[in-house]
Amino acid sequence: MDIYALKNIFKFVSVIGVALSLFFFTAIIVGWIYYENMSDFIYFDIFLFAVNVILFLLLRNHTMKLSIKGGILSVNLTWMLLGVAGAIPFILYTGISPADAFFESVSGFTTTGATVFTDIESLPKSILYLRSLMHWLGGMGIIVLGVGLFSLINPSGSMALFKAESTGIKMEKITPKIKDTAIRLWGIYILFTLIDAIALKLAGMSLFDAVNHAFSTISTGGFSTKNASLGYYHSNMIIWITTFFMIISGINFLAHLKLFSSGKFDGYTREEVLWYLAIFIVLSLILGSIDIFIDYDSYFHAFTHSFFTIASVLTTTGFATLDYAQWGHMAISIIFVAMLVGGNAGSTAGGVKVIRYIVLFKNIAVQLKRTLHPNAIVGLFIDGKKVSSHIISSTTGFIFLFVVTNMLVTLYLFGRGFDAMTAVSTALATVGNIGPGFSLTGPAQNYAFFSGMDKMILSIAMIIGRLEFYTVFLLFSRSFWKKF
Repeated sequence: MDIYALKNIFKFVSVIGVALSLFFFTAIIVGWIYYENMSDFIYFDIFLFAVNVILFLLLRNHTMKLSIKGGILSVNLTWMLLGVAGAIPFILYTGISPADAFFESVSGFTTTGATVFTDIESLPKSILYLRSLMHWLGGMGIIVLGVGLFSLINPSGSMALFKAESTGIKMEKITPKIKDTAIRLWGIYILFTLIDAIALKLAGMSLFDAVNHAFSTISTGGFSTKNASLGYYHSNMIIWITTFFMIISGINFLAHLKLFSSGKFDGYTREEVLWYLAIFIVLSLILGSIDIFIDYDSYFHAFTHSFFTIASVLTTTGFATLDYAQWGHMAISIIFVAMLVGGNAGSTAGGVKVIRYIVLFKNIAVQLKRTLHPNAIVGLFIDGKKVSSHIISSTTGFIFLFVVTNMLVTLYLFGRGFDAMTAVSTALATVGNIGPGFSLTGPAQNYAFFSGMDKMILSIAMIIGRLEFYTVFLLFSRSFWKKF
């Protein structure tokens, strides 16, 4: 790697570091409001700000031009540094180990929502806010934040970063400049957060809880300020508000952007969105029916919690109102299906994404037709447009890497002595950025019992899932490092 490429990477990382220190300052303000001793946090934040400002000033005359390779390396380095930077306040204010702190930080920024804390409500307000803030920043993507707010990156470099960090099988621009698209996406993201926070406040939450849960909902993260998550409030209104915002956050934000930019609803009529909503409704109805049949709950109670649970798992948010692990094997099977699906490409949700299943199943149908009619010319179409062979092979490769990564994490956990359900569901919950699994990592449990090594491996699994495999696994390719 030459010195020019290194300067590109370090300049971008310094910009992200400066932005992060400014956002962290809002957690210090929260601490002041609640009369907490923030001196250690202040010293750390000043250090974080100073180091990155100095690095940026040293490179201020360097013209950035990030290649795809440079973007990939920048993204990986940034996410590792986010985990480290976010871990420091946890160590300073909760006394947990570095491995625990790194796990909690990575879980926050990747919007996984898995936690090592056994008593959430005993944490300082500044730390509770910081956890939710990490979700919020990671939801839309700290890299997209950098692309949108800092014009020091040229258009080609911006696209390189956008491709390396953004989720989905294809990235499209609404505006001519990717920077403008990123800024508008963040505008909608902020708007949804404000509306959700106001709605939750009107529904009975305190202002602090409303803001924190809005951060966690719109980012589809799942960190709560309460040990019992949203089950603490015993409010159907709060449950339905959160269900609604989880679902719209699992939709491609470019569809929202089209609506706000041009008043067009065609973004919501795409096949991926329609299948996503259909899957959500069908699984919710089945889960609610199981609850009615087994527990004889009222229709309203059963469907309130089933719609919420499927929304939480499908969008990989991870909130809980009840311990759904106690609903029986059939219910667990339905929830497993939701865990495997995920949200839309271009949303804050994790998982495989609905669009990839559409490509996969349509490709299977195409291959069956070709088998029956060898001479027929058959194409794969989505929303009336032909899907390229590159997209099909990329999708197949992604699903393969998803399965292999889950298998490796599962085998590691099973080899460590954990039961099969814990191993399988924990792998899926971390790689898919979902948070809660089943058995020892169920919705009423946490990740505190894992060893330090376990937590480090699960942290890496969360980052791999958040960056959708290729961005990380490319680093292990010999061709990646040639002619960098």
